[in-house]
Parts: sequence; C-alpha cells; structure tokens
Amino acid sequence: MGDRIVNSPYRFKMYMNETQIFQCKTKPLSSDEFEMLKKRIDDMYQVNLILDNLPAIRFTKKNGFVIRWTGYPVGVRVQDLYYVFNHLKLTVLVHKYEEPNVARVMGTGDAAEMIPTADPGSEVPGYMVVGFEVTPCSFQHKSGSLKDLEIMYDRYPSAIECDPSTVGMSIKEGGPIAFTYDVTFVESDIKWPSRWDAYLKMEGAKVHWFSILNSLMVITILAGFVLVIFLKTVWCESCDLTHYEEVDKEAQARMNEELSGWKLVVGDVFRSPTYPSLLCLMVGNGVQILGMAVVTILFAALGFMSPASRGTLLTIGGYFGAKAPHIEFPVPTNQIPREIPPQKYSSWLLVLGAGTLPFGTLFIELFFIMSIIWMGRVYYVFGFLFVVLILLVVVCALVSLVLTYMHFCVEDYKWWWKSFFASGSVAIYIFFYSVNYLIFDLKSLSGPVSATLYLGYSLFMVLAIMLATGTVGFLSSFWFVHYLFSSVKLEQQVG
Repeated sequence: MGDRIVNSPYRFKMYMNETQIFQCKTKPLSSDEFEMLKKRIDDMYQVNLILDNLPAIRFTKKNGFVIRWTGYPVGVRVQDLYYVFNHLKLTVLVHKYEEPNVARVMGTGDAAEMIPTADPGSEVPGYMVVGFEVTPCSFQHKSGSLKDLEIMYDRYPSAIECDPSTVGMSIKEGGPIAFTYDVTFVESDIKWPSRWDAYLKMEGAKVHWFSILNSLMVITILAGFVLVIFLKTVWCESCDLTHYEEVDKEAQARMNEELSGWKLVVGDVFRSPTYPSLLCLMVGNGVQILGMAVVTILFAALGFMSPASRGTLLTIGGYFGAKAPHIEFPVPTNQIPREIPPQKYSSWLLVLGAGTLPFGTLFIELFFIMSIIWMGRVYYVFGFLFVVLILLVVVCALVSLVLTYMHFCVEDYKWWWKSFFASGSVAIYIFFYSVNYLIFDLKSLSGPVSATLYLGYSLFMVLAIMLATGTVGFLSSFWFVHYLFSSVKLEQQVG
C-alpha cells in the first residue's frame, strides 16, 4: 500500500529498441526467501512502473471486455506451483516533433528533464513520451546461457518468447531467478496534451447505462409518491385548512377530533431536536463534502482536474454563512410537547431500511470505484460517475422527503435526525458491501494488519458518504416541511 517512488534498474535510450536485455540474477533462494516470495504472490503484490509521470499499464481481456491495470503482479499461482514474472516486454509510445519552439514549450517546469529536445538545425527529431505499456511474462532461462552473463545490460544469447498466456519460471527453494526485459519504441499520433486519452478509452458502457436506467426507475417511483403527497396536502387541502382557521372554537374542537396525521403536529414540527449543535455540525460538513465531490467529478467529466484549496472554500463558506439571514419558521411551536402515539414498530427500522434505495443507485458504480482503489484498475468513465452522483442526490432527497411525510402521518414530529439518517443510512450498506468485497474479491488480502487497514479506510469513506447523503436528505425534508406548513398557514392551539 506504499506509494514511495524509487529509481528502477531499467535503462532506456530514446527510440532505440532493445531485446533480451539481462538485468540481474538472484542468489539461490533460501527457505525464508522462498516462503516470503510465495506469500507475496498469494497476496497479489504489484509492481508499479512510471515513465515520464505515466504509469505502466497492462491490458487483459475478460468476457469480451478490455480491462486496464496499472503495473503487473509479482507472480501467479497455478495449482500448487508458484511462477514469477521475470521477463518484461515494455512498450513506449512516443510522439515526434520537429519544431524546437515546441520542445521548449513542452519542456518547461518539472517536465524539462523528462522530455528530450532537439538542437536547432539538428536532423534528429525530438520525441515526447505519450504512453507506457508493460506485458509481464514468466520465462525459464537456460542455465547454460546464464553462466556467462554477469554484467547488467548484457544481451541474453538465446531467443526469449514472451507469451503472457503461459508460465514457465517456477520458483524453487535453492534455485536462482534471472530477470530480463525488452523495450520497444512505437511512434504514435497521440499528442502530448492528449497522452492520457490512451488510458481512458471507454469499454463496457452497457453496464453503466444499466445502472443509470435502474436509478431512473427508482426516481420515477419516488417522484410519483412525492407528487401524491403534494396533491393530498398542499394543493388539495389548503382550502379546507384555510376554512379550518375561520371556524369558531366549538367547531374547531369538533374538527380537531376529525383531524389526524400531519395536521396535528403543526405545533411541534419545528420543535428543536436533540443535540442540535451536532446536527448542524454534521450538515455543515456534509455540504462541504458534497460540494467538493460534485465539483471534482464535474471537472473530471469535462476532461480536466483542478486542485481544490480547502482554505479558500472554508473562507467562502464562512462568508456566505455569516451573511445569510436566520431562517424563520412559518408556524410557532407549542410550549408543551405533544405526546407521540405508540407505534407497533420503531420508526427507526424504516429509516435504516430506506438506505437500500440510494444504495441500489450506486452499487454498480461502487464496484468500479473499489477496483481502482484496491486492485490497481484505471477508472475512466467520470461522465457516468457524475450522472450517477446526480441521481444519487435526487434519490436521497426523495427518500427522505417521503419518509418525513410518513412520520407526520402517524403524528411523529421528531423528523430532524430521522430525515438525516433516512438517506445517510446508505453508508451502512456501503460498509457491508466493503466487507463483502474484502471477503470475495480481495481474497489475496490476508493478515489482520491488512484487513484492519482496509476496514479503517472503508470506515472513513462511509463516514464521508453518510455526511454527504444525510445532508441531502435533511435539506430536502427541511424545505418540504417549511413549504408545507407555510403554504397551509394552519393555526394550531397553543398548549
């Protein structure tokens, strides 16, 4: 899990193809070294190479899809034998330029040392690195050919067939391992500003479209519920409630017996929740996390990234927060809290179950996100991710709004925290998914330290998701409650 970058022993000369280059040969493996190497292979240790800030990428095909991986595994296990990838076929994609001024423009800053330049008037063109690919192979070198190879970068005398679909170099206790590599330069039409495009070719878009269509179906159903709620409350009953304000006290008492549901909690709906400061703190942090997620993913979807300055965002948020007027509640609050009728089942069970709908919106995209974090894959569909994020926000808002109305219908006016966790409970299911991913997809991750580190990172992730999604649900419910009771202008009895 480390990301420290060190210089490798691989030597390249620009646009000079080399094959069968001897790198080194280990001493005979001791018992401890043999067991450690087997454990590294079982744990799927990866080797990551970087050339001119471009990671080495590996292509594999699975079920008709091209999967991109960064780096390559140390080795592979086939039944009871362990094989090490000891020969690399490295491919460097380069783009030629002949204008010296272009070389000077592209060679500014830290990249100046990485980009070769051509002297004015020279017939030798300059090249820019626009791609870096690696194909790992397991090759059994001939012991006789290795005897005369002692100097690094000598040429291996026999032909090396690099076939990634076969393995040949099995590790054994007391046996040495030789390492060799090939390097090939391929001229490409890809220009320097577009060199990451080769890494971001989109494959398998159908599964992402399926996720979006699934989310749209959920949104359509929830939007229908919300429409019915508004038809039953604000738009259809406002006349009755206005008439309710004008009746005399005797008629008002009679109507009180007939009224039920959300109309009876008007005097308690804006009663201060428990731990209001904590709720404000969580909503404030959720706004910042959600805002950063939307901005970052939007920039990525548009094709560029901009480093965010947290200090500036905090300053802007503090400025607008200080200038914002206080929110006035449309109805006063009774002095004596209304007693909530006993329910057959706890309302919190419904709140916790509500998280399944937002989770259904993102669980497909979640697999790809987990794969890029823990398995070295390249994520390249930020446009789909941005659409899924918007759909997730909409689903969270609608779910929380519907549940808030359902609580009002049973005369439960304690909606503040429930509206937050109605959508924020999606974090629970994401954490369960993370545990499932650890057990069934990261089978090679072994040991309590690695598992603890994985679960720790997962907890931080789900906490941020809970704050962001909970904030969406709370703000949508707050707007709904404020709009509902300000529209009907119901005059309650003060207890």
